[in-house]
Amino acid sequence: MDDETVIRALYDRYRRPLFGYVLRSVGGDHQYAEDIVQETMARAWKHSDQLDPERAGPWLFTVARNLVISGRRKRVARVTEVPLDGRRDPAAEADDIDRVLQAWQVAEVLHELSHDHLQVIVELFYRRRTVAEAAVVLGIPPGTVKSRSYYALHALRAALEERGVTGS
Repeated sequence: MDDETVIRALYDRYRRPLFGYVLRSVGGDHQYAEDIVQETMARAWKHSDQLDPERAGPWLFTVARNLVISGRRKRVARVTEVPLDGRRDPAAEADDIDRVLQAWQVAEVLHELSHDHLQVIVELFYRRRTVAEAAVVLGIPPGTVKSRSYYALHALRAALEERGVTGS
């Protein structure tokens, strides 16, 4: 794919969710949110040869998050301004992008597991079944459920650590 095609695909797929996230992160400042999204897309264009439009979401959201944080740091370094419309400082609002990005990365890693490992993880951790219940549902011995969950969790941990996501 050429650079323009990649950027168009990224823009079409991620513009709205990215704008919504940035808008919340900057306390509803539409113009500033648009600037952040535009700068994020400009950086994506610079790295378009390395980006897969189908899997670039976490990268784009991380870039946007870093731009928002950078903007906050610049404002903090300046003399405090009095907000004209009484809005709260966006830095004071809860920033849950870390949680969103981590969930996104966990979902990507889960899809990389084998079908058998994924089934066990879903039964044990998402459906909150006991080992015995999961064994009945999956039609396998409880020992196999334990073994698969052990190897699946180790694969998940390794893949997440490789991506820089830690359990802390």
